[in-house]
Amino acid sequence: MGKFNLDFYRGKKVLVTGHTGFKGTWLCCLLLGAGAEVTGYSLEPPTDPALFSLAGMDRQMDSVTGDVRDLEKLKALFDRTKPEIVLHLAAQPIVRESYRDPVYTYETNVMGTVNILECIRLTDSVKSFLNVTTDKVYHNREWEWGYRETDPLDGFDPYSNSKSCSELVTHSYRNSFFADGRTAISTARAGNVIGGGDFAADRIIPDCIRAALEKKPVPVRNPHSTRPFQHVLEPLYAYLMIAAAQYEDGRFAGYYNVGPGDEDCVTTGELVDLFCRAWGEGQTWENHFTGGPHEASFLKLDCSRLRQVFGWKPVWGIREAVEKTVEWTKAWQAGEDVNLVMDRQIRDFMEKL
Repeated sequence: MGKFNLDFYRGKKVLVTGHTGFKGTWLCCLLLGAGAEVTGYSLEPPTDPALFSLAGMDRQMDSVTGDVRDLEKLKALFDRTKPEIVLHLAAQPIVRESYRDPVYTYETNVMGTVNILECIRLTDSVKSFLNVTTDKVYHNREWEWGYRETDPLDGFDPYSNSKSCSELVTHSYRNSFFADGRTAISTARAGNVIGGGDFAADRIIPDCIRAALEKKPVPVRNPHSTRPFQHVLEPLYAYLMIAAAQYEDGRFAGYYNVGPGDEDCVTTGELVDLFCRAWGEGQTWENHFTGGPHEASFLKLDCSRLRQVFGWKPVWGIREAVEKTVEWTKAWQAGEDVNLVMDRQIRDFMEKL
């Protein structure tokens, strides 16, 4: 990965939406370690247990409980904190949940983005904005080639489609209100992330961990689906790199895929095999494919643009990503301080850059 210095963030005022989630907590940990002044705006942690609570993050930052659908509360926060950099992670992120509650999914993922951009439009302090979307924003033809940033956006299910809409909203605001360059705006389309502290429902590695802790076989719904899996620190470092680069030079603003190399686009079954080996203890899995609601069976990103512009490449392969996830989980189970485990893994990651 092209290396940039996280010291850029020292003393910078950074607002993170969705900070109580799995990715948001790891992102705040990176920012706090770099010396940033971090404000978070999010609903209560979405899981129990929750990494945000286990790490005691609320004691380390300005943590505000709020809904991105609440424009008035958001605007008051912007007025109070005057952020320089805004990283937008707040979302309803689960495909299967989007089938159960499409209206909430669209309200959060589309109007939430509108509200954030409206606050940025009305706040002079913001120099850099990054909207984190997903690899699922593309019109998926289920082919073997990776999607490029210029490919058509048209997610199939309500989650994926709402994220496509969030992209389009961002493009419109960028063209309509920020063409003067006062705020640099990018979106980052990231693949599936894994890492210690993800307790979400309907995600494969958390499913693996729950089964392993209960000493049961892992139930796998779609063992033949191919996804771009990567450790959570990979995209987070890329987000911080993009946001910093465009803060200093608006020419870096744009749309970026963030994903692993082709060799790490594995099937869910292969991922679970890696998990079972890393976990040990005779862990096994079972095929529970029943059809279920539509989810893409093949999805891959072309990350040439990020590589070309920033010299970026992933740090940990999929095997190491799984091993780091298991390491974190076993340390947590043994009663270790999860903050220290996260700091140690961040240090390992940064040293290998």
